[in-house]
Amino acid sequence: MQPNTLLDAILDEAGVSHAGLAAHVNQAGRGRGLALRYEHTAVARWLKGQRPRGQVPDLICEVVAARLQRPVTLDDIGLGVPGEPSTPHAGSLGGFVERATALWRSDEQQRPHVLGAAAVTGTPAVMPVWEWENPPEDVDVSRGGRHPVTAADIEMLRAARAHYEQMYRKAGGIATRTRIVGFLNSEAAPLLRGGYTDATGRQLHRATGGLVAIAGICAYDSDAHGLAQRYFHQALRLAKASGDRGLGAYVIALLVNQSLFMREYRQAVAFAEAALRAAGRHITPALASDLYAMQAKAYAHLGDSGSALSCIRRAESTAERIRRGHEPDETGYVQPGLVNVQVAEALLSLGELAAAREHAAAAVGSPAHDRGRVHRLAMLSTIELRQGNAEKAVATAVQMAEQARGMESQRLRDRLRAVREHLVRCGSAGTAQAAELIDGALRVPL
Repeated sequence: MQPNTLLDAILDEAGVSHAGLAAHVNQAGRGRGLALRYEHTAVARWLKGQRPRGQVPDLICEVVAARLQRPVTLDDIGLGVPGEPSTPHAGSLGGFVERATALWRSDEQQRPHVLGAAAVTGTPAVMPVWEWENPPEDVDVSRGGRHPVTAADIEMLRAARAHYEQMYRKAGGIATRTRIVGFLNSEAAPLLRGGYTDATGRQLHRATGGLVAIAGICAYDSDAHGLAQRYFHQALRLAKASGDRGLGAYVIALLVNQSLFMREYRQAVAFAEAALRAAGRHITPALASDLYAMQAKAYAHLGDSGSALSCIRRAESTAERIRRGHEPDETGYVQPGLVNVQVAEALLSLGELAAAREHAAAAVGSPAHDRGRVHRLAMLSTIELRQGNAEKAVATAVQMAEQARGMESQRLRDRLRAVREHLVRCGSAGTAQAAELIDGALRVPL
């Protein structure tokens, strides 16, 4: 059950409270001979995704239309009848834009039913990837809005993506998320509703897709997994509208990473295969090497050592073909050593400790941004403890804890807690001091 962000946004626009909507629906129902007794709790359930019964969706349209003084359809309030064709507007790119911007608005207003939504699994999780990979394509993405979109507008969106990506790497997703969501609402949403030709529209959708992907990364880093998934799905739809297959493959790599975290290992393998297959020659060596490395991790967790080792070899050989300056901005995260740390994690799952340590040490020895360095040190410390080398593990853990200072990230906190548990379990000399240092970092609330 997904939150109804369209209903949330239109109630906000109409200035109707939950209790107010319930009272107006009850009153409108009396006009039709219905004895309704809805309260604000019922509206809260509708916003969480529950569908009102009987004539109530029509009554909601009636109430909201009277407040806004314009026609309001079931699709406008997110209650189009399941299984029946929606209006052309709802199924179009324009309809998608309205749904996407409604989510951004709800996120900026910190609506609990949006922030706390669980990630979907099964068919609802797979369909956006299938729709990206398969026809129909967007033949024309032009729009006749009142305010023309310029090249300067698109350049601003690209600059914003780079800005917020750097902020995320240095400060973490929790600190960055409110900033980027505010930007999506104030700057990106009006541009998507503006006027543009097909050529300009494709550039606009590509630039916005890159920004929305970063918003998804920040939500993922904040433990808002349902919200992160919805942002990734939006970014995938924007990538399709842009016609850029490489951008779509990058977004799927983000979904693969989330699938690994959620322990949906077979889904991770299938998504990576879809990205590699559908992007074809448009996929760059950096992205391909990361997808193969993540597949290796998934296979290792599934206990399929043969497939894991095969993917490791592909990841390593592809990484050798990476040429800096020939990669899009989005794949800048595939820095030297990233494939090493991914491979180290896969080898650790397979019990290949010596080889895992060799890759983890190589990753730590390679240049990385602040956030990536924390992950690499965490992996190396974990492997050193598993090998029984407590002294080295403690020294590595201390570096990790110091590197993580100032970052607001649930994912990094997960790594810190995991390393601390390993240290405490080991109980060797010096481990208590390192565990205490990590405790100090974890005491600071996010």
